[in-house]
Amino acid sequence: MNESAAGSGQSGLGPRGSLVMSLTLTLLLGMLSLLVLFPAAEHLRSLRDGERADATLHTSGSCMIGQCRVEFEADGRTVVADLPTGSGGGKQSVGAALTVRYQADDPQVVAREEDVGGGGAALFAWMSAGAALLFLMLSAMAAIFLVRQRRKAVAGTGVAG
Repeated sequence: MNESAAGSGQSGLGPRGSLVMSLTLTLLLGMLSLLVLFPAAEHLRSLRDGERADATLHTSGSCMIGQCRVEFEADGRTVVADLPTGSGGGKQSVGAALTVRYQADDPQVVAREEDVGGGGAALFAWMSAGAALLFLMLSAMAAIFLVRQRRKAVAGTGVAG
């Protein structure tokens, strides 16, 4: 008796669905790494040699996605600037003291001193890239499984192919 996948209690995407899902996740994670996280980490690194200033956290939020602001003195004036995407320090409360690095010619371009090595953006970029490679390998395995399954079905029917 030939049972269908639904009748045999099996559930899931199946090989084709797994292939499509793995390729989609590979593409999304790869794009996240290449288009968002690696550039954010590089931007943070670009401020390594920037001017140093003592600052306070002006607005807290999710610093990793760029929702934190800092206040500091630059060239005798008070500057309130957004921390860039990929910054750490999201658990600090408003008024917390921190050290920042900023571009001398544009104090609005600023990063926490702890993040100028790449910050959380660098870590997440590599994690996302690794996950993209994992899903790419899963995609290759699903494709091989589909080819073998197709060959087995053709060989079972006696059709030359």
